[in-house]
Amino acid sequence: MTPNSLFYLLISIIIIVFLIDTLLDFLNARHYNDDIPNELQDVYPKDEYQKSIEYKKVNYKFKIVSSTISLSIMLLFFFLDGFAWVDHIARGFSSNPIVVGLIFFGIIMIGSDILSTPVSYYKIFVIEEKFGFNKTTIKTFFVDKIKSLIMMVIVGGGLLSLIIWFYQITGNSFWIYAWALISIFTLIMNMFYAKLIVPIFNKQIPLEPGELRDTIEAYSKKVGFQLKDIFVIDGSKRSTKANAYFSGLGSEKRVTLYDTLIKDLDNEEIVAVLAHEVGHYKKKHIIFNLVLSILLTGLTLWFLSLLIANPILSEALKVEQPSFHIGLIAFGILYSPISEITGLVINIVSRIFEYQADNYAKATYNGEALISSLKKLSKNNLSNLTPHPAMVFIHYSHPTLAQRIKNLRK
Repeated sequence: MTPNSLFYLLISIIIIVFLIDTLLDFLNARHYNDDIPNELQDVYPKDEYQKSIEYKKVNYKFKIVSSTISLSIMLLFFFLDGFAWVDHIARGFSSNPIVVGLIFFGIIMIGSDILSTPVSYYKIFVIEEKFGFNKTTIKTFFVDKIKSLIMMVIVGGGLLSLIIWFYQITGNSFWIYAWALISIFTLIMNMFYAKLIVPIFNKQIPLEPGELRDTIEAYSKKVGFQLKDIFVIDGSKRSTKANAYFSGLGSEKRVTLYDTLIKDLDNEEIVAVLAHEVGHYKKKHIIFNLVLSILLTGLTLWFLSLLIANPILSEALKVEQPSFHIGLIAFGILYSPISEITGLVINIVSRIFEYQADNYAKATYNGEALISSLKKLSKNNLSNLTPHPAMVFIHYSHPTLAQRIKNLRK
């Protein structure tokens, strides 16, 4: 394969992925006005359902416009030899491969962030605001971006530096050391995410003593789930949408409830949601997902090691001097079809796990309370009750609400 043919292969992959996603969005949009399944007739009052349809239509149009603009900018960057230009700037500061790589990706990241900020701003302060979801202030919006940027520089820059260093001293065997590094990092994040990362963006306070805490602790004791902490997070700081999640492993496991969840659901419904999360833990889904993530990371790095030293990757992007960072860009695009396939498999497994966690909540607590909570959350989030089957199959990590209710009532 010549550099020129590889260049057009990269362009083709980018365009094909865009067209597939656009087609799925189009098919999904055609189902917005479908009849509501019988199981979901009581989710929305008529006026609220029309509001949910309008919300979906606005988001669909917004995504089409923003993704088309993003594609156009990306293609323009490719055809104007943008990567060679950024590489030239980076090499003007240093000849050290690690420093050059950090500056290169720093410029790419800052440029991408500048271009994406207006899109994010419009999404939050126009669309989410219009439909009553937004609670984010302009100050919080920009403070979050600054914090995210600092974290990216420290964490992302640190990991990238070590990986390039591994490549410099071990050659194509770098993937083994990089895999070990990323695996350890992933394990630490799974263990201590709630302690290390969440406090940077949100306040977490222990759930106050009272009926809800007593009910949760009684349920945990009943199913033999040793719960160290129950925390409430100030999700209402940014949105009215509600959530709950389980984090940590072993002695570090904890349950976090959004304050919006406590506001929207009654105690029985909250414990039913918690029972679902406990089901994931009891069924070993947390461990399975962690192991799968680590194995897929190893597979990706191994593929990278087979191609990274090939100068054709840099030549295809019109960069004269082959380098790890340019090879990484080209590889990321070449690998994206495989990522789509592995993502599809992960979503299939995830939907199976969701059914299992629902069944656990039904068996150990109350299936109807879980159904009631799912309906309330869908209503309050203006969720899509009639997604296209293809969209569900490819992109949904959870079964649809109708599918979950049918399963719970079997």
